[in-house]
Amino acid sequence: MHRLIEPAILYFGTPVVLVSSLNEDGIPNVAPMSSAWWLGWSCLLGFGARSKTPANILRTRECVLNLPSVDQVAAVDRLARRTASHPVPPHKVAMGYEYEPDKFGVSGLTPDKSEVVAPPRVRECPVQLEAVLESTHPIAESDPARKGNLIALEVRIVRVHVAEELLLQGHENRIDPDAWRPLIMSFCQFYGLDAKVHSSRLAEIPESAYRPRPKLSETLAST
Repeated sequence: MHRLIEPAILYFGTPVVLVSSLNEDGIPNVAPMSSAWWLGWSCLLGFGARSKTPANILRTRECVLNLPSVDQVAAVDRLARRTASHPVPPHKVAMGYEYEPDKFGVSGLTPDKSEVVAPPRVRECPVQLEAVLESTHPIAESDPARKGNLIALEVRIVRVHVAEELLLQGHENRIDPDAWRPLIMSFCQFYGLDAKVHSSRLAEIPESAYRPRPKLSETLAST
């Protein structure tokens, strides 16, 4: 049997990405996100439209998509609920976010120079994808409750850096899926390809905080 429900979020499980970009003062910013999918050498990234990372990408038209494995989960979680936006936007204040100008320092991660783009790569991540902005796509433009709150950025990958231990034996340009162990986020909890590997500070935020509008059942009840 299935039940009709209305969850606040629909994060059924996607790989975590650490997106590095440059702030206006040239200081590197690195931010975790998990709304990303790839097609060929293109990637679509979903963000809150008022967040710092999309603002940086829209301004500079560059970023690096660093893919952590389960081994980097603690560093990723240290970045949770921290933002380079100053002052911190009211909706993030309500979720317990704090201003943090030194994301690399607080996470314990190491910046490495990229080859094509200005933002740095994250040394500890086994996969590092240098990317340039191709186009922007507003999300939910027909929904008055969400219009202007979400944006998708289409980026084109221009360099792919992969740790040698992930390469398929006998091939120069293939990744061994048995060796790649991505960090997965599902409903704000961290998982590997098996069981959950770490508790998540994001999970301390009530899911209702992500709800963009009243539940449909509440709307119907008020009419």
